[in-house]
Formats: sequence, structure tokens, C-alpha cells
Amino acid sequence: MLGLEIAVILGLAVLAGGLAGRYLRFPAPWAWLVIGAALSLLPGLHEVSLPPEVVLFLFLPALLYWEALNTSLQLFRYDLRVILLLSVGLVFATAAVVTGLGQLFGLGVAVALVLGAVLSPTDATAVAAMAPPLPRRIDTMLKGESLVNDGSALALYSVAIAAVVAGRDVTIGEISLRFLLAVGVGIAAGLGVGYLLYLLRRLAQHPSLAGTISVISPFVLYLPAEVLHGSGVVAVVTGGLLLGRLMPRTVSAQSRVQGFDFWRVATYVINGALFVLIGLQARSVFETFADDGWQQVLLLSVLCAVTVFAVRLIWVLLMAPVIRLLDRRPSQRARRVPLRTRLVLVWGGFRGAVSLAAALAVPFVTDANEDFPGRETIIAVTFAVIVFILLGQGATMPLIVRAARIPPEHEDRDEHRLAEVEAIEHALAHLDHDADDVPDDTRAEVRDRLERDLGRARLSVSSPDDEEETDAALRRLLLRTVSRKREAVTRLRRERRIDDAVFLDVQREIDHEELRLREPEDD
Repeated sequence: MLGLEIAVILGLAVLAGGLAGRYLRFPAPWAWLVIGAALSLLPGLHEVSLPPEVVLFLFLPALLYWEALNTSLQLFRYDLRVILLLSVGLVFATAAVVTGLGQLFGLGVAVALVLGAVLSPTDATAVAAMAPPLPRRIDTMLKGESLVNDGSALALYSVAIAAVVAGRDVTIGEISLRFLLAVGVGIAAGLGVGYLLYLLRRLAQHPSLAGTISVISPFVLYLPAEVLHGSGVVAVVTGGLLLGRLMPRTVSAQSRVQGFDFWRVATYVINGALFVLIGLQARSVFETFADDGWQQVLLLSVLCAVTVFAVRLIWVLLMAPVIRLLDRRPSQRARRVPLRTRLVLVWGGFRGAVSLAAALAVPFVTDANEDFPGRETIIAVTFAVIVFILLGQGATMPLIVRAARIPPEHEDRDEHRLAEVEAIEHALAHLDHDADDVPDDTRAEVRDRLERDLGRARLSVSSPDDEEETDAALRRLLLRTVSRKREAVTRLRRERRIDDAVFLDVQREIDHEELRLREPEDD
């Protein structure tokens, strides 16, 4: 099929899955998978495949960059030890156990290691799409893990692929050297290129130029690291975290709004397209093993899914007591996470398109012009494990989150109020200095506005529940005033008392006011 036809079909499938997920009240990734599997049954569509180079070199950098920009660097550093244990230690442990399991089913050591490397990382796309709203710290742990573990898993994957292609054994030393090189080069490239992008953003202040830099940033970060045989994933994550800290110093408000709107829509479409493309692999996987060997592949898939989950469960449960045993500092006690909360970390280990893309990227032949052993098995098992985990853990994760009885967090709201109050007080304190060249009546009007805003920002009552109710009532009333503003502006346009261009400008301002008032769940 033509590329345009495929793009249109993918776009309509993403839209249909999003509507189904919203109105039927189940995760959109499930709908996207089902729609993709159904489309694979149609003539011509069963030949559409998930291009691994598109996922690994186009989709993955964009998704990782967006997640890195929206990850709290403070919390990332605070729980860096846990994130590294999950994204490096757990990846290697999972790959080792899956490798042993693959050998029991007749796969060679290096081939089984390929399967283990493919199934070992969690996927940022799947975690973001499937996980319900979580406390900041747990959300950062899961995001941080999925951001970093692709780098360690792909380093392991490249060593295993090279060993199979060359027909040689895999050594621990080679794996360790490759991993250290990939991470070291990735971090260095991410910091260096990230800072250069920051300097470039300072020069290009025009919104169109700033938007262009924003669009190409993930790929500019990814490419140099890969050329230098490092981890492009680590480079994107490192550069994204750095730019997330530096860019507020130089990026204009208009550029920020445009960039946020673009990446929010782009990542949603990419997420949906990836799940639809995963579903499109269903027919080819079934046809490959429909006549022979499907029982063994199905059994291996089930065992791999159970193994991946079991290793994660054991690792997360043992991780906390080991850390407590080795680190008895008082500050460590403040970081402890209850057992019920750690189970949320266990259930958040989704697999997704990155795993399938890595499986599809397995070469067809070796250096000896022989078929890559077990390639179709690796693809089929990876597809099945992704589906099993998305369905099984995705269905039960809301129950686990509720059972964890995680206390509601008020830090976000309190910190938001603190920031507002401090900002307004700072503006009031410097108002006389800033108003040297303006009339007194203008200064008085601005002071009056700031004091009214300060009163609203300080709004608080003794009971948190009453406070939430008061805030909700205030927000509802302010949203109604926004609707009235929109009605008036629309009437002026209809009566031809204002130009269309003026209407669009004012409408944009009203839209931003509404978005500031709405909470995420209102969307």
C-alpha cells in the first residue's frame, strides 16, 4: 500500500481507539491493539509491518525526549539509586533468567540472550499510556526506569546480535565493556549536544525558529551518540533532563505554549500508532506458526511473561531490604516506600513497541549466509508477551493502586499556591521601582490587581476536604465567566463588529485562561 494510505488508516485507527477508550471506559491501548489486529485481517493490510528503524530512530527519540522534559529532575536524582537498580540491574537479571528459559526450549545461548534483551526493558510508551494517575515519586520511578532501561537493554541486545551474526560466544567482559561505552558516550553526548541546543535556543527567539529547534532536538541528541557507538537513548534522556532545567531561562512564553501543544499531540498520535502497528503484527505471527510449532511458541510465551513478572516482583521486593541493610543513614529512612506501594512498581513493568521493534530488527541472515536461528520465534514470543502483559497487568493495575491505599498528595497544590503567592508578593515588593516611568493612577490600578490576585492565591481553609470543595467551586464559577466572555466575543464577530483576526487573537487568550483553570481530569 502507498505510504499516504497507511498514514490515513493509522490516523483513523488512532482516533477510533481513542474514542473507544474514552467512551467505553477502558484503556485506549487495548482498543488500539484490537483495531490493529482486526485491520491485519483485511486484504493488503496484513503486509504492513512495524518498521524497526522507524521506531528505534524516529518514534523512540521523540517519546523519550518528551518524557524527559516532563520528568522532575529533583525526584529523578532523589531516587537515582532505585532507578538505576531497576533500569540496569533488573534488565540484566531479567535477560539472564529469560536466556536460561530460552535455552530449555532449544535456543542457543546467544539467540536466547537476544530474546532476553528484547523482553527485559519496560517501555515508556506503554507505561505512560497504561498507568493510572500515580503519586509523583512513584510516577518518576516508573518513568525514570523506562527512560534509562532502553539504553542498557539495547546495549545488551547489540552484543548478542553481533555474537549470533559472527557465530561466536558471548562473554561477560564484552557485555560489560559495551554497556559502559554506550552509557558513557551517551551521557557525554547528551550533555554536550544538549548545552549546544540551549545556546541555539538563546539565539533563535522567534517562535517559528524555536519550534523548529524543539522538533529536531530529540534526533539531534540521538544521532551523535549512535555515530560514536554510544547509546542514543541515554543521550536523549540526558539532554532532555538538562534542557528541561535550562530552557525556562531563555524560552519565551509563546514558544513554550506552542512546543507543549505540539509535543502533547505528537506523542499521543505516536503512542496510538505504535499500539496499532503492534496489533497489525497479529496475522503474520499467527500465520507463521499456524501449522507447526505453535504449541511450543505459546508455552514459551506464557512462561516468558510469567518469568518477566516474577523476576520483577522478586527484584522489587528484595531491593528495599537490601538497600536498608547496606545504607543505615537517617536520610535513607525518609526514602522508604511501603510494601503496598512497591507492588505498584511491580505492576508498572509494561512492555511495548520498543521490544517488538528490537525483535523485528533481528537480521534475517548471519555472516555465514545462514538464516538467523530462532528469528521468527523471537518475534512471536515478543508479540505474545507484550499482549499478555498489557492485558493482564493493565487490567489489574487499577486494583493494585487502590489496594495500595496511597495517601493523597497535597504537595503539588501547596507548592503551586506557594509559587503563586511568592511570585505576586515579589512583584508587589518591586512595583514602586518598576513604575517609575508610569502615571500614579496606572500604578494604583496594577497594585489593586496584584492585591486581588494575592488574595485569591492565599485562599485557604482549615480542612483539606473543605479546601478542595472551595477550590472546585471557585474554579467552576471562573470557568462560567470564561464561557460568558467567549459568548460575548462570538456575538461581536457574528455582528461583524470585530474582524476575524481580532476574534482569533482574543479567542486564543480566552482559551489559555480556560486551560489554566481546568484540571487534567476535566479534559
